[in-house]
Amino acid sequence: MNLRNNLFDKKDGAARIPYDETNAAGDLAKAIKQLLPARITSRPVVIVCIGTDRSTGDSLGPLVGTLLEEKNLSSFFVYGTLENPVHAVNLAEKLDEIKKIHFNPFIIGIDACLGRLKSVGVIQAGEGPVKPGAGVNKELPEVGDIHITGIVNVSGFMEFFVLQNTRLHLVLNMAKTIANGLYKASLTYESNPIISAFKWESDREQDIQGRIGKV
Repeated sequence: MNLRNNLFDKKDGAARIPYDETNAAGDLAKAIKQLLPARITSRPVVIVCIGTDRSTGDSLGPLVGTLLEEKNLSSFFVYGTLENPVHAVNLAEKLDEIKKIHFNPFIIGIDACLGRLKSVGVIQAGEGPVKPGAGVNKELPEVGDIHITGIVNVSGFMEFFVLQNTRLHLVLNMAKTIANGLYKASLTYESNPIISAFKWESDREQDIQGRIGKV
């Protein structure tokens, strides 16, 4: 859980999308696709959903991970679910594990945060990592080449109490929007660009040979 006031202006390159806005998932998908690496690269895309199911407000990440796991994404890899959460205790270990399994991964960090009253329900997507640990007074590693955060409640006073009393209805619906946005983005993102590039070169060579044979 990132308890810092994590608000970004559009001038900083971050999209801010209310979760209940018409076509919120589609708008989020567009923002995510603009942030993903070019498809000519071979970097695997890994989604790290941070949080715990022991706190309503902090369950945004694991809910997103669980919803994505149910969608069986073919292009992205997902870590952090309700069953196997990624949280303050195991975060460093999980990041090491991810880097051993995936070569040079492009990581999308997902976390809940607190912010201004008027921003509750806003989903943010932008460049740079999420910075978990502010609420548990621990030095935790930053997570992500890009981030997706959801403002689940108001910051500034008794944050742990606020988190425990955050409405699950809000958090679940925000998680659904984030998961649907990531799913939509994954449908148009090539998961194996090297193979695609090889196929293109192979098809091109066959076309050239075909033309030579006709001469």
